[in-house]
Amino acid sequence: MNKVVLMGRLTRDPEVRYSQSDNSMAIARFSLAVDRRRGRNSGDGQQTADFLNCVAFGKLGEFVEKYLHKGTKVVLSGRIQTGSYTNKDGVKVYTTDIVAEDLEFAESKSAQAGSQDYSAAPARTSAPAPSAAPSSQPQSSVEGFMNIPDGIDEELPFT
Repeated sequence: MNKVVLMGRLTRDPEVRYSQSDNSMAIARFSLAVDRRRGRNSGDGQQTADFLNCVAFGKLGEFVEKYLHKGTKVVLSGRIQTGSYTNKDGVKVYTTDIVAEDLEFAESKSAQAGSQDYSAAPARTSAPAPSAAPSSQPQSSVEGFMNIPDGIDEELPFT
């Protein structure tokens, strides 16, 4: 079985060409930087990422052209394909490409834009002053979940 699943960031904008046949097909080439898991004693400055050449054909190639750019984090599944050619100097060159069969975004659009400061998270607020009647409006908590007021357990679909 030849199956590969990778998560990484595009190292450059994709290069897209279209085939010269009756049914023109998009061919998108791009490179992914995929982090390696580091060993326990690997503080020696060794390379911590692999740079893999990828290609997407047809509709997937059009998707790559339209939505992906340098720095986009994606999850790619596909297969490894090897090949060879003789360059203009007569030297045989061996190639290894990842042929994409499926692509998904691996982070939100706001994270892609570089807004990785967490200032957009809800700010801590002081608790409201106690009142005689409990508020029926849920209050937002720091983790992004809503606090559920006491006494409404019977309305929840789970307990």
